[in-house]
Amino acid sequence: MNIGPTLEQMPTGAGLALHASGEWTVHHAPVLEKLVNRTARLDRDRTGIVIDVSRISKLDTFGAWLIERLRRNLTQGEASPQIAGLSENYASLVEEVKRVTSDVPPIRQSIGPIRAVEAVGRTVAEIGVTLRDILNMTGALLSAMGHVILHPTRFRLTSTVHQLEQVCWRAVPIVVLITFLIGCIIAQQGIFQFRKFGADVFVVDMLGVLVLREIGVLLVAIMVAGRSGSAYTAELGSMRMREEVDALRTMGFDPTEVLILPRIVALVIAMPILAFLGAMAALYGGGLTAWLYGGVQPDAFLSRLREAISINHFTVGLVKAPFMALIIGIIACVEGAAVQGSAESLGQHTTASVVKSIFFVIVVDGLFAIFFASIGI
Repeated sequence: MNIGPTLEQMPTGAGLALHASGEWTVHHAPVLEKLVNRTARLDRDRTGIVIDVSRISKLDTFGAWLIERLRRNLTQGEASPQIAGLSENYASLVEEVKRVTSDVPPIRQSIGPIRAVEAVGRTVAEIGVTLRDILNMTGALLSAMGHVILHPTRFRLTSTVHQLEQVCWRAVPIVVLITFLIGCIIAQQGIFQFRKFGADVFVVDMLGVLVLREIGVLLVAIMVAGRSGSAYTAELGSMRMREEVDALRTMGFDPTEVLILPRIVALVIAMPILAFLGAMAALYGGGLTAWLYGGVQPDAFLSRLREAISINHFTVGLVKAPFMALIIGIIACVEGAAVQGSAESLGQHTTASVVKSIFFVIVVDGLFAIFFASIGI
């Protein structure tokens, strides 16, 4: 016969006695949860509380945890409620629950400025961890490259060509389309603004310099980070989840040499090619818009473009491309190697890979802009 659980409150002078009776088992979980929550809410501020469990007829781990939770909820500073009437049969269970759950550190709720300072500190620490992981991956990559240079037969050409097809050849349509549209938009907006001053033709100067030096390679790098960088992270993360990376180590292979080096090499080769194609597509889109929207004839556009740009503008854009590819590839592989054994972890690190790659690409672009300005290019 099942005896329903109860939890009665009886005032005792300045204190309070809580009498628990019946079966405190998981079969009565909904009722027990309501009793414990209601009691903890009403009597949190009382002192001298005693929890009498002598009339409990049956107790399991769930009921023992609820008694411990009730005791903690009613604890005020050093004053903790006493558990009375505990039989020898259940004493060890209650003590074990108390010991196990006491190892969990309490969550400290920071308030006001303390919370803001704590958030800043955690962010700075995360940035430090990210930089450390990037340096570790760079070192491992350099080591793998050294081994390949000393033993060229260890280089995985087939894998590199396959990755080159994935990150370069298959990326050409989307890169050309997006850069073409961006070139059209820049030209249209430039003509719209320059027309107020009767200087429509100067849109050619703006388009040429902006696309070749900055927008072309930066836009392509952002697309590569979102497309290829996330793919690298997802692939390596999936291998980690299926323990394929550990299997490679067991067989005596270096995962950096087998999995990461071909991907990085393919990305470094692909990035300048995509940046060049993207710049040409943007210039073509800008020229087409200048002709149809601004009335600038194609021969006049080309003539003005030759006067506005030099080989230095073209060189500046292409020099940035391999470095941006290296940053994207390293960050993508770092995040992929950090994936744990869950789909949630894979999604989090894939998102982090794209965000961090775009951030560092913009930082690198800014550093290059300062460097080239300092040397007069």
